[in-house]
Amino acid sequence: MILIDYPDKSQWVSVIARPLADSKDLFAAVGGMLQRVKAEGDRAVLDYERQFDCASLDTLTVSDEEWSEAEKLVDGSLKEAIRVAAGNIRKFHSSQRFESVRVETSPGVTCWQKAVPIEKVGLYVPGGTAPLFSTVLMLAIPAKLADCPDIVLCTPPQRNGKVHPAVLFAASVAGVDHIYKVGGAQAIAAMAYGTETVPQVYKIAGPGNQYVTAAKQLVSLEGVAIDMPAGPSEVAVIADDEANPSFVAADLLSQAEHGPDSQAILFTTSAQLREKVQAEVMRQLEELPRKDIAARSLANSRLVLLHDMEEAIALSNAYAPEHLIIETGDYEAVAARITNAGSVFLGHYAPESAGDYASGTNHTLPTNGYARAYSGVNLDTFIRKITFQEISHQGICHIGPAIEILAANEQLDAHKNAVTIRMRQ
Repeated sequence: MILIDYPDKSQWVSVIARPLADSKDLFAAVGGMLQRVKAEGDRAVLDYERQFDCASLDTLTVSDEEWSEAEKLVDGSLKEAIRVAAGNIRKFHSSQRFESVRVETSPGVTCWQKAVPIEKVGLYVPGGTAPLFSTVLMLAIPAKLADCPDIVLCTPPQRNGKVHPAVLFAASVAGVDHIYKVGGAQAIAAMAYGTETVPQVYKIAGPGNQYVTAAKQLVSLEGVAIDMPAGPSEVAVIADDEANPSFVAADLLSQAEHGPDSQAILFTTSAQLREKVQAEVMRQLEELPRKDIAARSLANSRLVLLHDMEEAIALSNAYAPEHLIIETGDYEAVAARITNAGSVFLGHYAPESAGDYASGTNHTLPTNGYARAYSGVNLDTFIRKITFQEISHQGICHIGPAIEILAANEQLDAHKNAVTIRMRQ
């Protein structure tokens, strides 16, 4: 990991820089893939599956036999853990239900909102180096709670051409019926444009690598909504001398093992803690099965020593991390000043892993600094709010003169006339 001591504010941009690919080349490559899928449909998708996921498929659809087989292959303890996580996720997201309120803005003028589910949503669950069955729960449960009628889920197959059984079991628990064996940018293209097999959707949600993120951003220019830009995962830890170095090291490594383009950053006011964390990271790293992946990620990661907590908070807000862990003695006071973060974990016993799996919050979060402007996936991700207004004759007479003046001053006479003829009626 890179050690940085007391950076001047002029250096902050480089301190919090992400390990990103050249966006020009990235968007050019992904754009070509999208257009090919748009033109060729299933044929292009199947070709990309052979090329990128090393899977030779006869069909993109998960068969009934595969669903049945998955139920038998998943260990009983894992099934129970998935059910526990699903219950907590369902409970937390159920609390986000929208309650409409009618407001009389003027006498005879009543306005309100109605929450309506998005009719066709696409969920993307990455595969890559690990089966992310937890992401199935994070996406599908709020989509089901929102009552979305058509839910399409795409996830990359394994080399044997099958979807990991735990992914299928999680989909069953979450209530998803239609899963397609498609990964990467080609999955985003398939859901955005539709193919002979994969239905077209109105909105796409889910995390992914830089190619998936680029694909989501490109299709959003063609009328398909997306949840947020959610690329390579990242964590920041704010810690002082009261933090446990073993805990901090474990938190950094839990992020690093996601993939080589992930990033973990420590912001600390304690040189002694940093030294202990560095040693503990190397010790714990040697015990990880995904050591090689984590080691590559650590090359992009930093241990930053700062003068005081003021700087730590300011630098964290500038970084706007996807995950933020606050391991300080006064973590509540520090948390109150956090303005930019996807999800925040407070205290010494709240690892990022809790939110990734079973605390109930969602782990599909904005990365790459987008937490400055985006929220993570929640119930509203799958809902539209339509506004209504009911206006009586008394109401139009009450607000009509103001509308006439406003319309006339914008030189929109037809707008003015639509009010005037009603007032004269």
